[in-house]
Amino acid sequence: MNLHRTLPATLAALAALTLASGAMAQTPSPANTVPVKNIVLVHGLYADGSSWEKVIPLLQAKGYHVTSVQNPTTSLDADVDAVKRTLALQDGPTLLVAHSYGGMVISQAGDDPKVAGLVYIAARAPDAGEDYPALTRRFPAAPASAGLQWGADGYGRLSEQAFLHDFAGDLPETQSRAYYAVQQPMGKAITMAKTTVAAWRDKPTWYAVSTEDRTINPDLERFMAKRMGAQTVEIPASHVSLLSRPQDVASLILQAAAGKSAG
Repeated sequence: MNLHRTLPATLAALAALTLASGAMAQTPSPANTVPVKNIVLVHGLYADGSSWEKVIPLLQAKGYHVTSVQNPTTSLDADVDAVKRTLALQDGPTLLVAHSYGGMVISQAGDDPKVAGLVYIAARAPDAGEDYPALTRRFPAAPASAGLQWGADGYGRLSEQAFLHDFAGDLPETQSRAYYAVQQPMGKAITMAKTTVAAWRDKPTWYAVSTEDRTINPDLERFMAKRMGAQTVEIPASHVSLLSRPQDVASLILQAAAGKSAG
C-alpha cells in the first residue's frame, strides 16, 4: 500500500464527510416528532385575543386544546409573562403560534420545555438581542407605520385610516371597523424591547408570509422566515390573514401540530 497516496485521499474524504455533516446539522428539521395536544395562540399589537376567533374553532374541530392569550401589550416582559402563565397551565407538549408582534413574545417565551414548535403568522422574528426597528429599516417602510399615533397617556394606537386600509385592508368594512373598535393600545416600552432568547434557533418553526401586508414588509417576513429555516407558506392576504384567510392559517397550524412540512 502506498501511504503517500492513500493518506491524502483519506483525509480529503474525512474532510468532505465533516463538511457534509456540518451542513446537515445546520439544516432545521421540518418535523416535530413530539405529539402536540395543546395550541397556544398569541396576538399582536393593536389587537387582543379575539383576533383568533375564526381560527380557534377550526383547530378545536380537530381535537386540539386551544388557548388564546390576552397580552397586555404594555411591555415585552409583561407579554412574555402572560404567555408563560398560560404555558404553565398546559398539560403536555404545546405548539406556540403568534401573529405580528406576538412573534417577539414567542421567540422569548418559546424556550419553555413544553413548547414543541413555533408558528409565525406575518410575525416578527428577531434574533436574540437584535434591534428590530433597525432590522425593519433594511426594507422599504410598511405604510401602516405612518399611521401610528401617540397619545398623552404614552400609549400608541393606529389611526382609523391606517387600521382600516393598511392593517386590516382585506376585511369587509363592517368587520374591519368592528376590529378597530377593540384596538388595544401599545406601551412605548415595546418600541425599545429586545428579546434575550431566539427560541426559533432550537425549535421547529413554521411561517406564513402575508403577500399583501402593509404593516410588515412581506420581503422582511420572507427574510425572517428564511433566516430561521422555517417551513414557509405564502398567503395572499393583508397583515390580518388570521381573520381574512382563517382556513389557510389554520391549515399551517395543523400541519405544524402534526409535525409536517408546510405545503
